[in-house]
Amino acid sequence: MESASFRFLVKHFRLTPNRDYRITTKEIQIRGIGYLTREIVLKGKVFSGNKRGKRFVNLPWVKKQINEKLGFNPYLGTLNLRLTNETGVHKLRKAKGIKIKPEKGYYEGKCFKALVMEKVEGAVVLPDVPEYPPDLLEVLAPVNLRKTLGLKDGVEIEVTIRIE
Repeated sequence: MESASFRFLVKHFRLTPNRDYRITTKEIQIRGIGYLTREIVLKGKVFSGNKRGKRFVNLPWVKKQINEKLGFNPYLGTLNLRLTNETGVHKLRKAKGIKIKPEKGYYEGKCFKALVMEKVEGAVVLPDVPEYPPDLLEVLAPVNLRKTLGLKDGVEIEVTIRIE
């Protein structure tokens, strides 16, 4: 039996920095039993962290899971963003995400695939750590995002996060 196939045209409306609307259209084809991916767009300012993300990403069990579950070898470190609005993170915390199973002595976390500034594929990490700042977002990528995108502390960027 052949599976059904559906085509959808999805329009995205975004407010640009100069307050104009930008409309993009994506064609999505679904075969068989499928689902649509939802997206959350978060904005935040780049800031220098305490290097804990670098130590975490360098752990062999973390590298292995990121490679297996997200499909890339992470750059050694995360890009830290101070979010302008915490609402999106609250939605992410409630979503399923891609679980990162910890070794003994570490906390669990989850990741979501993401697109940074509509240019670089990566992921955001939400550690399940007590008293983790609700306005902090850590971004992983296979490249150094600061160098690749020319980012400095204080620059506001946009991250599109996929919730599957």
